Amino acid sequence: MSTNQIEQFRQFKNDITRFMMAYKFALDAIDTKLEILKEEFQFLHDYNPIEHTKSRLKTPESIMRKMYKKGFEITLPSIKHNIKDIAGMRITCSFISDIYRIQEMLAGQSDLKILEIKDYIKNPKPNGYQSLHLLIEIPVFMSDRQEQVCIEVQIRTIAMDFWASLEHKIFYKYNQAVPDRLLQELKAAADSATALDQQMERLHTEITEIKEGNLELEEEERNQIRISNQQFEIPEALLRLMGGEDPLS
Repeated sequence: MSTNQIEQFRQFKNDITRFMMAYKFALDAIDTKLEILKEEFQFLHDYNPIEHTKSRLKTPESIMRKMYKKGFEITLPSIKHNIKDIAGMRITCSFISDIYRIQEMLAGQSDLKILEIKDYIKNPKPNGYQSLHLLIEIPVFMSDRQEQVCIEVQIRTIAMDFWASLEHKIFYKYNQAVPDRLLQELKAAADSATALDQQMERLHTEITEIKEGNLELEEEERNQIRISNQQFEIPEALLRLMGGEDPLS
C-alpha cells in the first residue's frame, strides 16, 4: 500500500469517526434536555412523566447495508441526506397524555426543530403497533463547525413498549409470511394493551382530580384556622368593663 493510499485511508477513518461522533453528541444533548425536563417537572408537579429512556446508534455496517439495499450513493453527504434514523431515542411514559406532553415540551425548545411527526397512536399500524415518532433536528457544536443532526425519537407508554418489544422478539428474522391467525392474535393483544392504557389513563385522571380537590379543601381549612386564630387588640375601656370597673371613672 502506497503512502498516498495510507493517507487516504487515515483521512476516511477520521471522517467517518467524526461523522458518527456528531450523532452520538446529538443523542447526548437530547438526553441532557430530557433529564432537565424530568427534574423540573418533578420539582414543579411532584410527578415524572418519563419512566425511562433508551438511545441507540446504528453501526457503520448497518448504515452501509441500508444504503446498498436502497441503492444510494455511498458518501457521507448521501448517508446524512438519506438515512434519518442513524441516531434514535426511545422515551417510555406512564400514560398516553404524557406522550403528547413530552412532545409539546420538546417542541418548545428553541434550538430543536421537529421535521416530521408520525402518530401511530391516533393511527395505529395494521398489526396494532402504536407509538409517536418524531424526526428532530438538533445543532451539534464541533471544534471547527456546527452540524445539524437528525434524531428519530419514539415516545410510547409502558404497555405500547411491552407489546412492541415482544412482537419484535417473536418475529425477529422471520422472513416468511405470518399466518393470518397469528396476525389476528397479535392485533388482539395490541387492542388489549390499548384498553389497559385507556383504563389507567382514566384512573390517573380521576385520582388527580380527587387529590386536587383535597388540596383545595385543605387550603380552605388552613385559611379558616388562620382567621380564627387571628389576634385582635381589645380596647382598654372594654377590658375595664369586663373586669367590673366603671369605664367612666
